[in-house]
Amino acid sequence: MITYSVAQVESLTGISAHSLRVWERRYGFIKPHRTNTNIRFYSAEQLKKLINVGILLRHNFKISKIAAMGDMEIHELVSNLLLETTDNNQEDIRTLTISMIDLDEVRFNKLFDTHANKSGLVNTFINLIYPFLQHVGVLWGINKAMPAQEHFISNLIRQKIISALDNLPSAPPKAPSLLLYLFEGEDHEIGLLLANYIAKELGWKTYYLGANVPHENVETLCQQTSPDLTFTMFITPRKERFISTIDNLLIKTNTKMLYSGNGDIVNQSKHKNKTHFLSSPSELRQYLKNYKE
Repeated sequence: MITYSVAQVESLTGISAHSLRVWERRYGFIKPHRTNTNIRFYSAEQLKKLINVGILLRHNFKISKIAAMGDMEIHELVSNLLLETTDNNQEDIRTLTISMIDLDEVRFNKLFDTHANKSGLVNTFINLIYPFLQHVGVLWGINKAMPAQEHFISNLIRQKIISALDNLPSAPPKAPSLLLYLFEGEDHEIGLLLANYIAKELGWKTYYLGANVPHENVETLCQQTSPDLTFTMFITPRKERFISTIDNLLIKTNTKMLYSGNGDIVNQSKHKNKTHFLSSPSELRQYLKNYKE
């Protein structure tokens, strides 16, 4: 059974440990489990319920009323509240956290689609999905999200971008071109997919290579397609010897490399003048828009 400490529950729900103890005494509400040494902890089911309880409290529901509700009633009430009001991203992030823990595709789709219909795909990623991924990094960092849960939510997010890409028109014949890839050892493709969407939405022709691409393949594709720009991301920490890989690629491709993420190692390249760092999807969109104009 996956378990969560009181401190972790506080972080993920916004409910203080003091409140949890008071509720337990006063209402017999969500009694924690205890280790052999009497340390309190909560199960995944209890965590999900407490995330929902926190949302109801912030919508002015009294704990005395919440304590009398069944789990299904709480779930339905929270779902309806969040679909009616999508202006509080912190609450929406907690809802997405529940959908990940519970492998709940329906809840994820409802919330994502509501945001996308209101704000568009890119803004939904900037304002909701990226903060959510940072938030659940708390879970992944303490090894509390199982690999299956991580893959589940990541693939739902990927599907949203891929589906949106299919609806974009083809680039015009003389459009500028962008080659997108991740180096070997880089598996986190969501940011790259979003960059591909941003470029195609702006009318760029893109060559999307995906994750874990050997640098020799990037060289070959650059020679074959002669892109105006390339784009990559650095998520995984790199060792010093990787600098030579970047240097060789920049020399042989002779194409400016846009990059994002943890790219400190690029600054050590002898040819960093052929690169440009972008800190956010918004900066990428503006750079490509200005370049095209």
